Amino acid sequence: MERAELESIALATGAAEKCGGFVFLCDPQWPPAQRAEFTRLTQSKIGSRKSKIKRGWLCLATGGTGGTLKFARHDERTLTAAVGGFCRHFGLQRVNAVGVLPLHHVSGFMALLRCRETGGNHVAWDWRRLEAGQRPAIRGGSWTISLVPTQLQRLLRSRAATAWLRKFALVLVGGGPVWPDLADAAARAKLRIVLSYGLTETAAMVAAQRPEQFLAGDRSNGRVLPHATVNIGRGGVVRVGGRSLFRGYFGERTQRRRFATGDLGALDAEGRLEVLGRRDAIIITGGKKVHPALVEAALRATGKFAEVVVLGRPHPEWGEEVVACYPAGKQAVTAGLLLESLAAYQRPKRFIAVRDWPRNAQGKVNRAQLRAAVSGLADPGGERRG
Repeated sequence: MERAELESIALATGAAEKCGGFVFLCDPQWPPAQRAEFTRLTQSKIGSRKSKIKRGWLCLATGGTGGTLKFARHDERTLTAAVGGFCRHFGLQRVNAVGVLPLHHVSGFMALLRCRETGGNHVAWDWRRLEAGQRPAIRGGSWTISLVPTQLQRLLRSRAATAWLRKFALVLVGGGPVWPDLADAAARAKLRIVLSYGLTETAAMVAAQRPEQFLAGDRSNGRVLPHATVNIGRGGVVRVGGRSLFRGYFGERTQRRRFATGDLGALDAEGRLEVLGRRDAIIITGGKKVHPALVEAALRATGKFAEVVVLGRPHPEWGEEVVACYPAGKQAVTAGLLLESLAAYQRPKRFIAVRDWPRNAQGKVNRAQLRAAVSGLADPGGERRG
């Protein structure tokens, strides 16, 4: 793919903005504060310059939900490498996709790009319409769809939606951990799920299963795609490289050759990646480490939570205390909840029902906003509705 074609595709999304020699994919729904942050960032680094940027000219937003807005710099070479690796891994010559993720997000944009690069069909579809039962017809060839775990969970509640998902050759699930009950429900429904791992910095997935592996019981994030490299660095940090790796963040001069992610993981003897959670999400309570994903899985297994997020909250004695947050109006939680699979230090000390549950455009919870809301609450002394 040549630059002119990629730039045309980006601009046609309606989410792209040209500034200097760069093209930025921006969220049209950014609040005023984030829009102002984008303006300050670009003006401080570009000003009135209109120079031609040869590499890293297409900037994809990352990190906006965690605080400071950043852009990962890609171009026709990095993105084409990601498309090629995807096709080789799954043995596809032509990719057809129903796109329900936002086109300004790397997962939504890469779904579109795979179709354009291989001559396939891309059907853009609003998530709210899909959740409401309006499903596009898919005919001819193999089709793919990318979902985050919460979206998969909601579709599985409908028999008609589940039957529709069975028509897809690949149901790509990423953007967060898939809890055991959800994976088991998808397997029972005979969905061709692909658990994967990727980042904006790698132009989406760098590791993925094949659907037959999921149906056979594999719950890892799969093997590394042919265009990428993955290894585990000091402290268990996932490190990635390869031809789809970004050129660096906007405003940086560093040329990236390998990138230490914020994720912890492990590679087994067969080369399968298992992502254990975010390094910065680890809770240290009384000197012991707690992985939120492990606690969330145990809470979901009780059947009392449609959605739950485990966070660390400052505590004067223990450093942090483990708290479990869930959307208000859902099933209530009792103080006597049994969590025998967890050690005492791993069990939540507070259950907090949150009225305004923060989500982004993908339907994923905004953990930074949730943490800020929970940190501001006074000691509830038990279950709390925030």
